[in-house]
Amino acid sequence: MNIKNFLKISLGAAVLGAAQISCIHEDKWDAPEIVCNNKFAAPTKTMAEVVSLAPATSATTYTGTVYKIPVEDATHPAVIFDGYVVSSDENGNFYKTITFQDKPENPTVGLTIGINKSMNYTDYPVGAHIRIKANGMLIGKSSGAITLGVEDPNYSIGRIPESIIGRYVSGVCNGSGLEIVKIVPREIKLSDIGNSNSNWINTLVTVKNVQFTKTEIGKPLVDVDISGNNVDTSRNLVDANGGTTIIRTDAFFKPAAYQIPNASGDITFVLTRYNATYQGAIRGINDINFKNTRFAEGIIGGTAITYSGSFTENFESYANDNALFPKYLNYAFVGNRYWQVKTFSNNKYIQLSANGGAANTAYTNYFMVPVDFTAANTLAFKVNVGFYNGAALKVYTTTNYTPGADITTATLNEITSNFSFPVAPTSGYGTLASAGTYSLPASLTGNGFIVFKYEGNSSSITTTYQLDDITVQ
Repeated sequence: MNIKNFLKISLGAAVLGAAQISCIHEDKWDAPEIVCNNKFAAPTKTMAEVVSLAPATSATTYTGTVYKIPVEDATHPAVIFDGYVVSSDENGNFYKTITFQDKPENPTVGLTIGINKSMNYTDYPVGAHIRIKANGMLIGKSSGAITLGVEDPNYSIGRIPESIIGRYVSGVCNGSGLEIVKIVPREIKLSDIGNSNSNWINTLVTVKNVQFTKTEIGKPLVDVDISGNNVDTSRNLVDANGGTTIIRTDAFFKPAAYQIPNASGDITFVLTRYNATYQGAIRGINDINFKNTRFAEGIIGGTAITYSGSFTENFESYANDNALFPKYLNYAFVGNRYWQVKTFSNNKYIQLSANGGAANTAYTNYFMVPVDFTAANTLAFKVNVGFYNGAALKVYTTTNYTPGADITTATLNEITSNFSFPVAPTSGYGTLASAGTYSLPASLTGNGFIVFKYEGNSSSITTTYQLDDITVQ
């Protein structure tokens, strides 16, 4: 082909191409519509109905058995139900599992399903609407939580092999793709967890005004062993009323070096359970929103504080073994020992001891009684001791302590020497005698607290103290 013929052919192709492009612009062709069809038919059951198939779901009666949902046939209809994903393995937690609940908000039940595949968040992110066809699957309790899976000779409930995940799990379409909705966590208190409805397990929750215990501050979220390898780690979470729970983090959690902050705030997690232990699992460090100043740990009570210049507290209105006193602060500053109501010879009093527990464990508690010192003239109380092996009780006044603050922020004025504490039971265990009457100085004015400080150790000073008839006049 000579150059003249080549140019003629090239020019003709260019003109034809321009004409085609012109036609496309003129007709304004649209991109092809993306159509999404659901793999499974509409749900035949609710998630709650499927969960109810699990045998012996009570923790006290569970026998270790599982229930196999019959394979679909002429006599066994399809078992199909929907859920919404609340877990994410993007940061290393929720290894080869997907946790989901029955509704985006105010769920009634949650489930975990084992899937033998990683990076499940790419297929089913948080909020993904999924549909499960459960025929042929097993459902039962695994480590304290209802779990869905398949038969496996090595486990009571196995993970779904990656090659057949689509046989049981699929996304739900919103018309053009996977439907993803906003999940609204249930707001709870830490005190709700131990007494919560078991249907809260495997659902997303938020707890406000909490913090990690002070011994955790500055530690990485994930511990390492002596070889430097990350290990599964539990960190202790507390609230201002003494409620506690565990935040459990997998060894493969990616932000492992994240340091526990010296702050308080809100935290969101999936409530899980391992045997009898309730624990929380975060999806990532964004679930930890701690921006507030820390509050004092270990304080319970104090919900109805009234400053008075004349009263007597004999503890007769409280139940035995009670440690929660709405009018007073029961402040476990070191350790977790609290003053508790006891009864002897039909008389109630409060008692505290460092006896028992792990060796060399220190316990410091402040029992704080609000007083209007301007109107008060005297302080008196009764005391008794048992198993004396060292002085562990001191008495103070303070006028600059703010309820809920750390005790180290207050000025404590010791008045212990104005009272007489026996070093042996006065006339038998539970028989209390007057410690004397102290005249409060006229210069002591304003609202404040009488503070009874117990400081002992389980291996040295374990003396038991009993207090009663705290009287201000």
